[in-house]
Amino acid sequence: MDAILFIAFASFAIASAISLVVQTHPISSALSLIGVMVSLAVLYFLLGAEFIAAAQLVVYAGAIMVLFIFVIMLLNADSEGPTGRSWRVNLLGIPLLAAFVGIIAFVIQAFLPKTEGVSLAGRDGFVGTASLVGAKLFTVYLLPFEVTSVLILIAILGAIVLARKEID
Repeated sequence: MDAILFIAFASFAIASAISLVVQTHPISSALSLIGVMVSLAVLYFLLGAEFIAAAQLVVYAGAIMVLFIFVIMLLNADSEGPTGRSWRVNLLGIPLLAAFVGIIAFVIQAFLPKTEGVSLAGRDGFVGTASLVGAKLFTVYLLPFEVTSVLILIAILGAIVLARKEID
């Protein structure tokens, strides 16, 4: 059952990621990104990291995506116009992408050592618990956590400044 759920949600994550890139309207792209984040949360849940799955839903699929949509609406972003790409780009893009992915897959299979499956078992048996994540977040990763929050604040202020110049 786990393998079926993994394949289903991994496929949904890949489809949402492709939709994210292909969409021309920024709101549609943001909604596709929400689909990717929800799929990742389910995959974390399947691995046994319930707290990380819940944090993925609340923080990324909830708060960060609301922030993205707010900034998109604040900037009044419109649909992307058609580009003047040549017919060669449209004709050769997908086969070249498939060849590139095939070469990368071959290199990974040939040169990287074989490893065991993914396991989230730590010293207490679990890695995704609230106490272990909190202990790492506020000791080892405190500086990157605070730097990320300052960068998000700077991005919000930059979006407000850009939107204000358009209004004036």
